This record gives sequence, C-alpha cells and structure tokens, in this order.
Amino acid sequence: MPTASPTSPAHVTGLILAGGRATRMGGRDKGLIELAGRPLIDYALAAMDAVCEQVLISANRHLDLYRRFGRAVLSDPLADYPGPLAGILAGLQQAPPGVLLVMPCDTPLATPALLQRLVAAGTDTATMAAVAHDGQRLQPAFVRLDPQLARPLRQALEAGERRLGRWVASLDPRQVDCSDHPEWFDNINTPEDLDALAARLAETP
Repeated sequence: MPTASPTSPAHVTGLILAGGRATRMGGRDKGLIELAGRPLIDYALAAMDAVCEQVLISANRHLDLYRRFGRAVLSDPLADYPGPLAGILAGLQQAPPGVLLVMPCDTPLATPALLQRLVAAGTDTATMAAVAHDGQRLQPAFVRLDPQLARPLRQALEAGERRLGRWVASLDPRQVDCSDHPEWFDNINTPEDLDALAARLAETP
C-alpha cells in the first residue's frame, strides 16, 4: 500500500456517485430525480462546490444530461455495473495529486460542514482514507481518499471485490464523528423515501 503525505485542504477533487441502477426506484436515474423542484445531483453539487476545487460526476446513463451541469462526467472503467467502487476507481484515476472526496447523489441533506470534516481529517497525518460515522455505523459512501489508492482499488476489483464498505474498512480509515447530525445521511432509495423527505422539506421554514 502506498504511503500518503500531508495534503493541503485546497487540493480537493470531489466525486459524486450517480452511476447506480437504482432498482428500488424502478430503475430511474436517481441523480436526475427532482426533490422540491431540484434534481438530486444539484444538492450534491452545492455541497461539494463549497469545499472542492473541481467536482466530477460518476454516471453510466444520461451522460449528456449530467454534462449540462458543467462538470466532467466519468463512466465506470469496468463493464456490467460493478457498483460504486468502479465509479470511485474512475475518480481516483482522474483526480490530480491531493485528495478525492466522495459522496452519493441521493443524500440531499448532506452539507458542506460534513464534507469539511472529511477534508480536515488526516491533513496532518499519513492517513490514506477518512470515512464518516453517523454514531451507529460507518457511512462508506462519504469518504476521503488519497488518489494513490487507484492501483490497490483496481487490484481489489479485479479480484472480485464489489462491497464498498468492506473495501473502505480494509484501508483502516480514520473515522470522522458525525453523530451530531445523523440526518446528513438520510438517503433516497425508494419512492416512499422521496415522498417522506419532500414532506419534511415542505414543513421546514
């Protein structure tokens, strides 16, 4: 495993994961689903833009629609939808020296404060990864990675690894406490989740 070096928070590339099949949403492209009049990808971009120099979008469908947001769109480098690890590999391969900050497209309550915590974790140490913890469990889709991890990740994928949580845990990541804001991680997996969150937002002043 390569050794990380201290990195300034200024050298941060963001990656939004929007490349899944979304089977529980009837196959709809989650990043393009609207919540309160905005596509979900727009919420993620707003959070990322506050802390990143550039933001990439991992997507495998509707690439032209995602490009309209003015960002580079990366498709999985491996076929047959191998999962979020493939999208992360594309981001690691594209990211310049610094860190890659990853988040999913379906957590519209995530804020820049959450991402800033991940960026700050480990900037004074040689940690290769930092991952959010909501007080009950790790949230591996919210992770800060050193781009040097591209090669080990490709090797893991070629060996058959498909589980994001297991791979992130194998990095012995620094855990970032976010237990004060568990709502940051509320995600939209089903139409019922979408309706419930829309109702919550409608009640918020």
